[in-house]
Amino acid sequence: MAKELLSSLQTEVTQLRAEGKYQETIEKASELLEIGTLYNDHKSILIAHINQAASYYSIGDIEEAFASMEHYEEITQAHGDDADYLQLYNILFLLYEYNKQYENAKETLHKSMQLAEQLKKYNILRNAYSNYSHVCIKLEEYETALEQSKKGLAAAKLHEPNTPVLEVRVMFNIAHAYICLNLLEDAKLVMDEMEKKNVFGTFIRERAQFQMLKGDWLSKKEAHKESFQAYSTAKEIVDTYQDVYLLKTIQEKRLKLSELMEDFHLSYQVQKEYINLLNIINEREIAYKAIKLNVKHQLSKIQKKANMDYLTGLFNRGYLSELANSWLLAAEETKSTISCIAFDLDGFKTVNDMYGHLMGDKVIREVGRVCKSTLRPGFVVGRYGGDEFVIIGRNSLEETVMLANEVKETIADMKLVGNDQSIKIAASFGISSTEDDSPNSFDELFHLADMRLYNAKQNGKNQVNAGNLV
Repeated sequence: MAKELLSSLQTEVTQLRAEGKYQETIEKASELLEIGTLYNDHKSILIAHINQAASYYSIGDIEEAFASMEHYEEITQAHGDDADYLQLYNILFLLYEYNKQYENAKETLHKSMQLAEQLKKYNILRNAYSNYSHVCIKLEEYETALEQSKKGLAAAKLHEPNTPVLEVRVMFNIAHAYICLNLLEDAKLVMDEMEKKNVFGTFIRERAQFQMLKGDWLSKKEAHKESFQAYSTAKEIVDTYQDVYLLKTIQEKRLKLSELMEDFHLSYQVQKEYINLLNIINEREIAYKAIKLNVKHQLSKIQKKANMDYLTGLFNRGYLSELANSWLLAAEETKSTISCIAFDLDGFKTVNDMYGHLMGDKVIREVGRVCKSTLRPGFVVGRYGGDEFVIIGRNSLEETVMLANEVKETIADMKLVGNDQSIKIAASFGISSTEDDSPNSFDELFHLADMRLYNAKQNGKNQVNAGNLV
């Protein structure tokens, strides 16, 4: 059952991201992460983190994207395979490039190249070389860009089956580097070769990019009118699939070219189009900000739900463990006392047997309610599981023992009725504390309290046992 559920969630998360439904992806990935963690399914955890990272990147929340990738990297180092590392490098490159951390981007690409070459993943190797040359062009390192893009073309030729579009995608960078180096005849030879590959009829983005490349080549030759026309053709193509950020680049080029042509009427028209496009981009970015706020709100609710016990509304074991561990870590510096009360109900099985499990659930809920009402400042209560509860606090041992006795008396005074009969409840308690014990983690702190709870049961029940601490 769990395997089918996880497989279904993995497919749904991947599909949602492919469809560009980023908010839904993030929320569903959180669900996959929660269930994957519950069943210790590392592949599900990795899929959740990588899709969250990519979705956060797509809505511009780079900080959260990096946080997701940090979690992804931790799991990959412990349980991942080579394919997981390649995914890691691909997303990290995008994040570094977005932040203009180009040296980090280059370092990540080097790692991707080494692994892709080792695995003979030539398409990934081609993409890494192409991205590296793209970064070098941005940094105006044109010789290096040309060298890297040629290596990318060699990798593309090794890919099986032969896929001409993969070669063309690298050739864009080769031609661009030649243009930047003012080697226009070399660039023209590459562009002619690209046209012979016959891919522009099928691949619309590449068709638009080729017109832009042609516009750059013509502009370098100071054929501004022809360059403007090439960019106008690119605009018509991109208009069909509304890549507003690519359109922004195109419009900036057209505006510059119209000014070089000293055609002020044309320049005015392009300026109007450009302003309208900026408004569209602004609206889209406002929409993405709304999505980010809504995602954070939804994840906050999901996180809160993940920390709560469904039956009692108290905190669950996982939250108590995380909280106590943070307290213990801080206590090393502050020298404060951390205490733990573990208790469960005496003879609870009898309640279930005599009055049914619904009544048993009601008893558990009522115990949770009276615990919350009895708590003192500095203490937190949660349900550990079944009829066992845990209270942790940053209080003295004396205060902890007093609280345990108060809770014991409050439970004993509870008035419950089942099948028209009064039900009496009692509980046994065990206490541990850093005042005398030396626990390094919540597990150790709880174990000591649980052992004393067991002794309280053995010694007659309905009592508080703090061992040798009192």
